[in-house]
Order: sequence, then C-alpha cells, then structure tokens
Amino acid sequence: MTTQIGAQMYTLRDHCKTPADIAKTCQRLSKIGFGAVQASALGPIEPTELRKILDDNGLVCAATHRGFDQMRDEPQTLIEEHQILGCELTALGGFGGADAKAWDDFIIDFNKAAENLGKQGLRVGYHNHSHEWAPFDAPDKINVKNTPISKLIDGLNDSAWFELDTYWVAHAGADPAAYIRRLAGRLPAVHVKDMTVTSEREQKMCEVGAGNLNWPDILAACKEAGVKWYLIERDNGDLDPFDSLKISLENLNAMDIN
Repeated sequence: MTTQIGAQMYTLRDHCKTPADIAKTCQRLSKIGFGAVQASALGPIEPTELRKILDDNGLVCAATHRGFDQMRDEPQTLIEEHQILGCELTALGGFGGADAKAWDDFIIDFNKAAENLGKQGLRVGYHNHSHEWAPFDAPDKINVKNTPISKLIDGLNDSAWFELDTYWVAHAGADPAAYIRRLAGRLPAVHVKDMTVTSEREQKMCEVGAGNLNWPDILAACKEAGVKWYLIERDNGDLDPFDSLKISLENLNAMDIN
C-alpha cells in the first residue's frame, strides 16, 4: 500500500481565514513538498473553490474534521461536500462527556451517524486527545477498562475509524505504538506529532523527530496496522508553523515511512 504524508491545516489556522489566505497557504505547502492536506479549521470557503485551490497546487484532501451535529443532522450536505473534494475520510475532533453514561450515549449516536454516512461512501472517525484515558472511577480504583478510550475501542462499530494522535496518547501516559497495534485495520490516518519537555518540567509539542517519542516503534506499528495517511500536526509551539511543518516533513521522510 502506498502511504503519503499530509499537513493537518489546523496547524496553519491563523493563515486560513479567507479563501485568498487558503490559496496562499496551499501554495506554500506545495512548495514545501506536501502532496496532501487535512482540511480543518478553515475559514468560510465553498467546496468547489477549495477543490480548485487544491488541484491548482497539486494537493489532495486526505481527510477533514467536522462537527458531530453536521454528521448527524446534515449527512447529505456532508456527503456532497466530500464528493466534491474527492475525500472519503472525515473525523470528529473529540468528545468531552462528563461521565460514563454520556460516553455510552455518544457512542450509540456516533455509530448511527457512521453507519449512515458509511453507506454513502464517507468514513467517519474519532480523533483523540488525552482525556479519553482518564478513568471514570476514583483514583484509588485501578481499572483500565473503565475509561473513555476503552469504551470507544470496544463500542465503536466497523463503520467508524480512529484518527490516533501520537502526542495526545503520550500526553495521557500511554504508548502510541501499542495503541496503533491495538487498532490495526481501523487506522487509515494518524496524526503524527512529537512531544518534548521544558526545563520547568512542562510537556509541549515540537517537530516530529525533535522530541522524545519512539518514532522507530511508532512507524513500525503504523506499517503493521495498515496506516495510509501520516498527517503532521502541531497545535502550538516555538517555531513558525510553516517552518515547523517543513522540518517535520523532512524528518519524517528521512525515517523512510514506506
């Protein structure tokens, strides 16, 4: 299977507020060496205009991020938009239920939306942060099964995929490679993002390969799991976001992901 590296455009959200901004940003991404993007956190733009901008710059839309209300309540609009973009993957950026019941109810609703959209050719995924590893029970009750992530893995049906974010898995104190292997066959795309620590003992995001995550094991796990899209993201950090993406792309290419 051919794999490809893409840029998660949330990284460049401050440079994507208007269609003109988006066009300039896509042109810069193409010059940096990207061939794909995840359309996320963009300002208002018509799907036809976005598709033209992507085509003009030799970019494909690997995936999008969309809200759950749209997935549930506006499926036809979502389908038509993604058909225009030539994109078969969308993901929810996360859910923040307060208790186990809220997560159970969410999973039921999410499965319905995923099944409905999946029948029409659009695969729906869930993107994690770190709170999905927080236990529902009191801290003195050790039960790794009683967490949102366990509910998601066990409860989401085959219509739903996972967009695992390596940084946030590590932020939760878990092993990204282990979870990638656990989700083999359900991971068409991953968010590749590195973590470092400051002298004040604070975790922070950094460029892929410049931090402390175990990339040889993560990438080996991705190959085993059948990952196609490696989507580089950095929510915030020290470097200009374009410079950050360029460094991450160069480092990831040097790791020989194929």
